Amino acid sequence: MLTRLLTVFVCALLPLVSSCSGPTRDRISENHLPRVILWAWERPEDLEFLNPQEFGIAFLAQTLTIKGGDVLFNPRHQPLKVPPGARLIAVTRIESQKITRQPTELNDEVRTKLVERIRKTLELNNVSGIQVDFDVVPTERNFYRRLLGDLRRELPDNVALSMTALASFCVGDRWVSDLPVDEAVPMVFRMGTDSDPIKNLLTSGGDFRVDLCRRSYGVALDEPLKTSFAKQRRVYVFNARSWTPGDLAVLKERFGL
Repeated sequence: MLTRLLTVFVCALLPLVSSCSGPTRDRISENHLPRVILWAWERPEDLEFLNPQEFGIAFLAQTLTIKGGDVLFNPRHQPLKVPPGARLIAVTRIESQKITRQPTELNDEVRTKLVERIRKTLELNNVSGIQVDFDVVPTERNFYRRLLGDLRRELPDNVALSMTALASFCVGDRWVSDLPVDEAVPMVFRMGTDSDPIKNLLTSGGDFRVDLCRRSYGVALDEPLKTSFAKQRRVYVFNARSWTPGDLAVLKERFGL
């Protein structure tokens, strides 16, 4: 009894400790999106050949750039064709000092502008969920946490909120463990110096340490990953060029999907 009381007391004082948080919801699974989801980035994409029962589509809807104390809005410019009944996730790419090399003002006004712009992507046709792609640096983490919290409160309860995550966040750096999202998609490609250690971990039967990262994988068609993908997890696939019907055979050959 004393141990339980101490745990409750510590969790009240330290609400962000991951061990005090229960499992978070997975609205993407609740909404029965397909297991394999293709990323459709800023290029012309004709995906009408897809079977919507087998493949979902996460398309870049907009890029938001934080410049000083302002947010620059750049909507998708390239055409996107999808089959009837396709399940879509609207992706917002956020760029800041890591990309622009310019100082940013991470204040409440900027956060409000970002949340409003991201929420509007839910108004696009057939969107079942929202994903945020933001390569945060350590000094931006608290800002990003508050942004995701605000966004979650603005979205309808049944709408999934996904985020991409550097694979290193899911292995040794566990700051994402209690974020208010339905999944953190570990990007297991273009990892730089982290590539060999993380790929060796996965190919040897190891796994990500963070629960939110154990719901999906993020891979690239041109960068095979020799591992057994857990059947209950989603797989997001990036392609460096526009998708073609022939890429689906490559996808099956390289990843067994």
